[in-house]
Amino acid sequence: MGALHEGHLELVRHALRENSDVFVSIYVNPTQFGVNEDLDKYPKTWVADMDKLQRLRKDFDQQRGKGTTGEIVGIFAPTTRVMYPTLPPTSEIDGEGSFVTITPIGKWLEGSSRPVFFRGVATVCTKLFNVVQPDRVYFGQKDIQQSVLIKRMVKDFHIPTEVRVIPTIRESDGLAMSSRNVFLGKRRRNDVSVLSRALLSARSIYNMGELSAGEIRRTAFQIFDEVLQKKDGAYLGAGKIEIDYIVLTKTDDMTTIDDEAEVDPSEGAILSAAIKTHKLKKSANR
Repeated sequence: MGALHEGHLELVRHALRENSDVFVSIYVNPTQFGVNEDLDKYPKTWVADMDKLQRLRKDFDQQRGKGTTGEIVGIFAPTTRVMYPTLPPTSEIDGEGSFVTITPIGKWLEGSSRPVFFRGVATVCTKLFNVVQPDRVYFGQKDIQQSVLIKRMVKDFHIPTEVRVIPTIRESDGLAMSSRNVFLGKRRRNDVSVLSRALLSARSIYNMGELSAGEIRRTAFQIFDEVLQKKDGAYLGAGKIEIDYIVLTKTDDMTTIDDEAEVDPSEGAILSAAIKTHKLKKSANR
């Protein structure tokens, strides 16, 4: 959706290594934003995005003949009228329009708190795949539920496209790169780094041989508890931190793995977590 960062550029690099012709799509899709979400505030940095892609293109041009053959041959940046030609897009849950829904994956976890999000994602991706007809598409592992949902959509609708999921690119403090990170500010950035610490700690004990779903989840919760206990309950430096969910799921359909069960090492598992942050209210001057 634009506001390109290193995570996006890594997707492009993978595409360039694995394909001859690469198209980059940039489109802020209104139907995946809820009525009261941040569509109007979402960062739009078209000039900077083009500069980054141009530099990336030059870097890969210099590598030709060294096993890199791909080339960025186009930028697909449609208008909303092109993507939604018959009716204005709606963010209402029961709004009119032509939508693609993938259930039950799209209803739980992030879909529970953002009920139109995955409907919008599935709809716009179907449109993009129909227009461009790509051999492969590239998604970041950071948005893991989205990636699983798109894989299910491609399979269920017999779309002849391979979905490639690329490992998450993180900031130096562990926070996954995201266009929305600019909204956090310095103090809240420090606070929310607890999320990546919790996830990476849980992954660490799994890599050391722990298979109990309950122990893996409890390790993540323990990191939150340790931080919150040091910071006067649920309040950190810049506001309130609230755990939305920490869930261990299967990799193919994101169904929950019960705490009493063990992870099958041949299949692995997905540990998903989400937190909400709330700014502290400023005291009135008297």
